[in-house]
Amino acid sequence: MQKTNPLTTSMLIQRRNFLKTGGLATASLFLPKFLTATTASGALSHRGRSLVMIQLSGGNDGLNLVVPYRNDIYYRERSGLAIKREEALRMTDEAGLHPALTALKSSFDQGEMAILNSVGYPNPDRSHFRSMDIWHTGSASDQYWTSGWLGRYLDAYCAGRPSAGLEIDDTLSLAMKGEKNKGLALQNTKRLYDSVRQPMLDELVTAHTAHAHAAAPVDYLYKTLAETQASAAYLHEQYGKNRSTAVYPTTELGKHLKTIASLILSDTDTSVYYVSLGSFDTHINQNGQQRRLFDELNGALAAFTAEMKANGKWNDVLVCTFSEFGRRVAQNASGGTDHGTANNMLMFSGGLQQKGLLNDLPDLSDLEDGDLKYHIDFRRVYATILEKWLDADAKSILGEPFKTLDFLA
Repeated sequence: MQKTNPLTTSMLIQRRNFLKTGGLATASLFLPKFLTATTASGALSHRGRSLVMIQLSGGNDGLNLVVPYRNDIYYRERSGLAIKREEALRMTDEAGLHPALTALKSSFDQGEMAILNSVGYPNPDRSHFRSMDIWHTGSASDQYWTSGWLGRYLDAYCAGRPSAGLEIDDTLSLAMKGEKNKGLALQNTKRLYDSVRQPMLDELVTAHTAHAHAAAPVDYLYKTLAETQASAAYLHEQYGKNRSTAVYPTTELGKHLKTIASLILSDTDTSVYYVSLGSFDTHINQNGQQRRLFDELNGALAAFTAEMKANGKWNDVLVCTFSEFGRRVAQNASGGTDHGTANNMLMFSGGLQQKGLLNDLPDLSDLEDGDLKYHIDFRRVYATILEKWLDADAKSILGEPFKTLDFLA
């Protein structure tokens, strides 16, 4: 009878405990080669720029964000939900912003905001999960991909960089998952650092290094643990160099953008930040719920924008918002709106080439089954960000060429 190796048995028990550690199970990692970071095509060339993606989860109602306050159809179809003409924050003779979005109106007035209307994709899907997958992966509606558009950017351009993509959350979105490299999900750097700098975990890594032959099939688990520890130490050290001193709202998004601000100000080796706000799934009582979320978005972006400006970073930061779909034009019987299709996207930066309202408002007299028709494929926006902001080859990441837009130089 073959004897059991006591070390192997002990490590198997500890390994089960390791897998149950939530922070480690959700943290997706980079190989932390801090001093030798290169990419498949050479050194990184994104010019020190940062992309901040804000996901408006649940399907934000874009018609009550960018308000067509001169459109009679809008008021006819939304007798109880439409933003009153006199309350809309007027941007043009036709379009205004929701009254909660005062900071966004200020960005618009200062030429630091760009709005794209009627963004979507062919054959739209009205399922939250499927449509979000499409937006996350950058696929067509009849394609099922397992990697995200930003994850593939990390694959192609950020191999060996421990913090090239960070999501401020407990779990990692599909958008940030590549085939080889993935973003790192964390709520804050100290929590991540404290969770992995534990004596038991240090002993596991040391024991495996000394007896790697004893558990060869699980090398990946220990490699992951070692990389997590190295990444956490790097972020914790960098984060402490120049933390944000500005006052942010105490909302979740406010805290998350303050964390992102600290990381940007500390010059961490990060290209992409990802954060979510929601839920915007406003089937009932939409006005109150959307107002609360817009208040949160407005306050957090106001503080973040001001701090980036004060520190000379605003020209090198691009903030982009998206949602998996918009809402139907007509309100429902419950004081809300149901799942729709095309929507708007907002971009903020001191480095925009085109500002303001970049295209026409949706045509409410030309609908498809009660929904807005899309006029700009969302992958054109992705291609523009990849090509013009991150200096990446969009075709290789998105799988086919998409004509870029002009809001970035």
